[in-house]
Amino acid sequence: MSAEKQGRFDLLAHNRKAWNAQALGGSEWSRPVDSAAVASARAAGKAGRAPDVILTPTHRVPDAWFGELAGARVLCLASGGGQQAPLLAAAGAQVVSYDLSDEQLARDTQVAEREGLDVTCVRGDMRDLSVFTAERFDLIFHPVSNVFVDDVQAVWNECARVLVPGGRLLAGFMNPDVFAFDDAVLEGRPCEDGALLRHRVPYVELRDADPAALARRVKKNEPLEFGHDLETQIGGQLRAGFVLEDLFGDFWDEGRSILAKHMPAAFATLSRKRG
Repeated sequence: MSAEKQGRFDLLAHNRKAWNAQALGGSEWSRPVDSAAVASARAAGKAGRAPDVILTPTHRVPDAWFGELAGARVLCLASGGGQQAPLLAAAGAQVVSYDLSDEQLARDTQVAEREGLDVTCVRGDMRDLSVFTAERFDLIFHPVSNVFVDDVQAVWNECARVLVPGGRLLAGFMNPDVFAFDDAVLEGRPCEDGALLRHRVPYVELRDADPAALARRVKKNEPLEFGHDLETQIGGQLRAGFVLEDLFGDFWDEGRSILAKHMPAAFATLSRKRG
């Protein structure tokens, strides 16, 4: 896509529309949890444990990352879809779900109303949390989703502003190396010209993708992505005023990508706001 066309393209509006379509189409990240999962989360909360929730494709977040959830003020940031927010609420947290997609939030609302859970849903851009006052939350739960915005530093800065001193940021993000490969590699197909490595990192789909492939993705109403580097993902948290306490990598199942045999698809971090 040319620089001129990029300038006219409304990425935020496109990704909002795309995620609404993903939710309506039954995306795996838009399938509301059932009553059994909610009951399990309630039992976990009563036992002083965290519910089974994920920041990355498959790896359960360790209990120790959460601290005390009972009564904690939790912001589920760009994690709508009827999954993480309801389970954290069932474990005893006071949850606000903040997401760009109306349909993703509708699924959080659906589960909350069905199960009698304390979940407040607010629609907005993860880079702008100005609707919330400073030091509003004790914990932010932010699964892999900043892959859909251009400015991750703005996300980290806003997280720091709305967290209390010592507050926890639990964040998931894509392994940037995944974006260096030709799409054919990710899908297990042979590359037409034999080149496995195709893109530079950090990756900007609007700038770096094959124009024909990009046009197809826009026409099919698929979310567009950014492959942010680790300096942005981890260094950005440090610059925003966080201290990194723990990290793990997570692998896709091998049916999704040939790279699953060789490298993690995503990472998750536990950080705390200084002070």
